[in-house]
Amino acid sequence: MNEHRHESGSGRQAEKSAFPALLIALLALIGWFSFQAIQLFEERNALADSHQAQEQQMQNASKMRASLDAMASETARLAQQGNASARTLIDELRKRGVTINPKDKAASPALADK
Repeated sequence: MNEHRHESGSGRQAEKSAFPALLIALLALIGWFSFQAIQLFEERNALADSHQAQEQQMQNASKMRASLDAMASETARLAQQGNASARTLIDELRKRGVTINPKDKAASPALADK
């Protein structure tokens, strides 16, 4: 009789469901994906904030570059007109690898008229 009970007890262990283990694994997977989604969202916001913070600096740099380009093109124009100081400056810049591309020829006469 004891043997019969013992066998029926081991039979119950074989009938245990895999549902709790699968549920825990599924919940862990959902938790991991949720964590990753939140992390990616936070990183995206940090990147957008960083981009926004640099926008003003980029605008200032663009203004400075436009100002320097205008000054360099005016210096090149003066050098073409025979100004010795401007010619020396342009030659020294060329020796150092700086090239000055004068603005298009349509803009040069407008500058000369002023």
